[in-house]
Amino acid sequence: MADTDLKLPTDLVLTPLVKGAAGKARPVMEWLTTFHLASVVLDPYTNESSWILRTAARVLEEFRGCDVRINMIVTAGPEDAAAFLGPLADKFLVFCDADRSAVKAMGLTELPAFVLTQVDGKIGAKAEGWDPDSWEQVCDAIAKITKWSSIELPASGDPVPFRGSPALG
Repeated sequence: MADTDLKLPTDLVLTPLVKGAAGKARPVMEWLTTFHLASVVLDPYTNESSWILRTAARVLEEFRGCDVRINMIVTAGPEDAAAFLGPLADKFLVFCDADRSAVKAMGLTELPAFVLTQVDGKIGAKAEGWDPDSWEQVCDAIAKITKWSSIELPASGDPVPFRGSPALG
């Protein structure tokens, strides 16, 4: 689902998870200088986000190497984010969003979510909850903007579709 009217505020700050601790926080536009952001947004305190974790990692891996910065945004502090993600915390760029400022700025109402943020800060596409068709539309938007191949969803082993939990907790 495209949301071209929504643009992230330039003062939105994203804090990366670095070796289980908070790294240097930077304004979102610094993370967008070269690449778009392909973000899976997760709430580690809900079942819904845990159900999609393996699928989310697989989807992001499909876009490793193209002109997007694949990442996960976790609505928790560094310790809980690292505990929730386990070894995935070392495989992906992870942002901690304990105050859910990124979630609010992206206009999300349900988590998990999959969001494409373009280099100009505009939300190019987003999907909320686990609806394979909506997630595939985000994949298609990423593929189109980066001249990459898209993927088909769902794949074997993916969960059945489900609504997400409330994004703002």
